[in-house]
Amino acid sequence: MEYIDYYNVLGVDKNATNKEIKSAYRKLARKYHPDLNSGDKDAEKKFKEINEANEVLANEENRKKYDQYGKDWQHAEEIEKMKRQQGGSQSYASERGGFGGFGDFQGSDFGNGDDFSDFFHSMFGRSGGTQGRTARKFKGQDYNAVLQLNLTDTLQSQQQVIEVNQQKLRITIPAGLEDGQVIKIAGKGSPGHNGGPSGDLYIRFDIHNNTDFRREGANLHQNVHLDLYTALLGGDTLVKTINGQVKLKVKPETANGSKVRLKGKGMPKYKAEGQYGDLIITFEIINPTHLTDKEKELFTQLKNLRN
Repeated sequence: MEYIDYYNVLGVDKNATNKEIKSAYRKLARKYHPDLNSGDKDAEKKFKEINEANEVLANEENRKKYDQYGKDWQHAEEIEKMKRQQGGSQSYASERGGFGGFGDFQGSDFGNGDDFSDFFHSMFGRSGGTQGRTARKFKGQDYNAVLQLNLTDTLQSQQQVIEVNQQKLRITIPAGLEDGQVIKIAGKGSPGHNGGPSGDLYIRFDIHNNTDFRREGANLHQNVHLDLYTALLGGDTLVKTINGQVKLKVKPETANGSKVRLKGKGMPKYKAEGQYGDLIITFEIINPTHLTDKEKELFTQLKNLRN
């Protein structure tokens, strides 16, 4: 597997903060997004690299492993286990007159051009294992992908074909997904080594809110303007929901900032078929403007009555 400098891909320094990494990712993702570069294979490749880099560097644990092990960061646990098995004093490589103990390894650079992947094969693979050793199985590398959707795309479960590492996959996208949520598709990563299991595919969903609602979990929030007369005397008003309009009865003497909860008018609940959140309405009372002389007279009469 070719080494890719994820910091260089995002154009950030190795000491960049998580905020700087996120900002760089969003800027590049917009620039190379397939919707803006239809048919451009170079832009498509760049977009994949950007997403892959973000999945590694935006995760503190993954970034730490990457900084230490380079492209073999997903094998960090296996590498550390081998170091412990070797007692930290003498590695298989040193027994062969190689390049010293595990303590000499820096990232994915061994100093003589070899990397961890080649080392795995020489140590446990078909071509260089020591006598009496059996080939050790390693799980394949996990793949990471980002799928961008609109909020309205998550109102119903749907199937979609995505391309990951030049492989087309048909996946089911559950209704009710939230922004940043990650789902795992087992066995759709890189093939394993020496008969080991394939890696997994992790898809993170970048969900753009293309509505006027504010989302909190499965609940939606909306501010609704209410004229003074309806607020004082009561009446009916039309309210927009995520699925269309409904007529809502307003109680007399409704105060500014009053809330009404519409049960089941929110987002579908994730992996809970037939269950929905609520729509929470907050009334904003709008005072009349440009009053006529007659209106001013009537309001004055009302003021005097109240006093």
